[in-house]
Parts: sequence; C-alpha cells; structure tokens
Amino acid sequence: MIDKCTELFSSDTDKVFLGHCAISPLFAGARDVMQSYAKEMAAGGVTALHQFLDYIPRLHNSAGAMMKTGGENISFVQNTATALSMIAGGYPFEPGDQIISYVHEYPSNHYPWLIQQSRGVELVLLPDVGETGGNGTLLGWSMGDLEKLVTSRTRVIAISHVQFASGFAADLVELGAFCKERDIDLVVDCAQSFGCLPVYPEECNIAAIATSGWKWLMGPFGAGLMYTSPEFRAKLRITMGGPSMMEQGLDYLDLSWQPHKDGRMFEFSASPFDHMAALAEVMENVFARNSMEQVRDEVFRLQDLFVAELLSLGVTGREAKVLMPTQKHRSGIVPIQVAADPQAVMAKLQSEGVTFTGPTGVLRLAPHFYMSDAQIVKAAHVFKNVVG
Repeated sequence: MIDKCTELFSSDTDKVFLGHCAISPLFAGARDVMQSYAKEMAAGGVTALHQFLDYIPRLHNSAGAMMKTGGENISFVQNTATALSMIAGGYPFEPGDQIISYVHEYPSNHYPWLIQQSRGVELVLLPDVGETGGNGTLLGWSMGDLEKLVTSRTRVIAISHVQFASGFAADLVELGAFCKERDIDLVVDCAQSFGCLPVYPEECNIAAIATSGWKWLMGPFGAGLMYTSPEFRAKLRITMGGPSMMEQGLDYLDLSWQPHKDGRMFEFSASPFDHMAALAEVMENVFARNSMEQVRDEVFRLQDLFVAELLSLGVTGREAKVLMPTQKHRSGIVPIQVAADPQAVMAKLQSEGVTFTGPTGVLRLAPHFYMSDAQIVKAAHVFKNVVG
C-alpha cells in the first residue's frame, strides 16, 4: 500500500495543483533546508558551508537509489539543458554522423543537438504519428518510423522519456534493447518522468539521463540531475572546466589536470548547496518511502478518478476531449482538449483554485501521488463548471 506522506503535504481542497509537469510547489522540507542554508550563510559566509557538505554525497546516493544505480554515476546540474549541452558538445562525433530525435522535443533536448550540425553532424527528426496520420493531434512517435530512420551512421538517439506536449511515454526497455542491438548511445531527457515513472538506466541500456528537479521531484527551480554510465563517460570530451571537478579539491595551487572519473567530473564549479540539499531532502524524505512503481500506479489512479468524475458529471467530448495515451505509453500527463480558448479556461480554473498548465494549446492533467481523492473530485467539479 502506498504511503502518501500525508503529514508532509496539505490535503486542503481550496487549492488543487494539477500541474506537476510544469513547476511544482516546492516540497516544504526542501524549503526548510534552503531557508536554513540562507540563514547560516547570512550569519557566517564561508564558515557555514561545512554544515552542508554532507548533502553532496547524500544527493548522489539518493538519486542513484531512485535510478537503481550507484551514486558515483550521478551529477548535480542546474537544468536539463546544461546536462545535454555537456553531453552533446563532448560526444566524439565525426562529420557525417547522425543523431535521431523527435520533431516536437522540448527545446532543452533539441538545441544542444542542433548545435552539433556545425561539426558536420546530421540531426534527423522523427515525425509525430498524429500529424502523419492526418488528425493534427500530437500523439508521439513510433518505433516503426525510428527503424526506418536509423542507419549505420546513427550514433545517438536523443529522446524524452515523456513528451511534454502529448504525454506520450517511450517504452525505455524496448528502446534500450533496440539501441543495444545497433550499438547506438541512448540519451534520455527524463524531466517529465523522474519522480513519477520508474527510470532505471542500467536495466534499459541508457547511456545518459538528464532531468530537472522542479517538476515531479518537487525540488527548487534551477536544480537538476544527470546520470552517465561509466562507459559513456569515458567517451565524452570534457567541455566545461573548474576547480570542483578536480581530485585535488581545495588545493587551488595545484593546477594539474586530474578530473574525477565519476559523475563529479561534470560538477565543474561552485554549485548552489541549498539546491543540492533541497533535492536530497525530497528524495530522502518523500521518494524513499515508496517504490517508483507505487508512485506511478497512484498517479494513474488519480488520473482515472478525475476522468471518471468528469463522465459522471456529464462532461462530453464536445466540451473537453481527454486524449489518454495507450497503457503502454501512458505517463503522468493526460492532455485534455477544450472547445473554449484554453488560456481563458486555465485562467478561470486558476481563479477557482485549480491549476492546470498547457503551453501547446491543450490542458495537461498532471496530479501527483500525495494528493487526496477529495482534491481530485473537487477539481473535476470546478472543471465541469468552467467548461460545461
């Protein structure tokens, strides 16, 4: 049975947040440690730092535990774009090599690869099956199209685990096996899945993962994580340099080139200790209490509850069409098309205490596991009153 961590989260139905795929409310424990850090730094400056140093290995180890890997394979980054830029810029591409991605990737997982075209690398984009099928709705991509695009020159497949606009979730086991058979490095943006769906890179032949910490992890804005396998790290050229990545640590007069061989090689300079501590707090105190399978199943149950409540209230497909992906490709995001102007609908919902997000013209239903049934039912009733 899932532990909803009810003592850590509010079950107040006055405000219902259904936008965990955007910027989530900061977990209270993360807020507290950040406030403590700010207070200590205000009082003592550098003399206060030692109190927070142990959060660095705690962050690595807690993130590693969630991914079923060792902490040595984890790096703190500020965002997915930073991680993917270091990976793309450091990858040993040669002119004529190929990268395959998706035509509607989030910009953080597009521009780092687009830049590589200046090195003579070809960026090939998977079409969306909804657009190619003629219905104009974003539905994700297909393995059939991927197989058609892969050639002997394909070096990297760079794809989001969950597509931010459609909620389409890739089958990482299937995709990882596909890449392993063809000796292709699989790089995955997990910003829309880590903290919601199981993400186990070593079970899925994933070379690298980049994720933000302020969506499903409910950490601070400007904190993220990166996973790299040891074999993949060995391939990468270091593109960013600074003292924090060096084995000699605080011996700043030793300028010899001795970068760490583990994930610390990407933590090149001063990191915000308060953000690192905040991420560690939420992973240790919230996500360590449940398996990711339990979290996923509860998120899905809450989604189903919302949709069922809409049906019971008589909301029709004409007013609001739920675009639920198939079970195989389901995620924490359920897109909902509304007949009225979506921005106006979201603004009205917000004024009634219910938060949805929808940057691409559809509303995204994204509850999290800790939420109560009462909150979901309340949100469905408000939704009905706004769109009905």
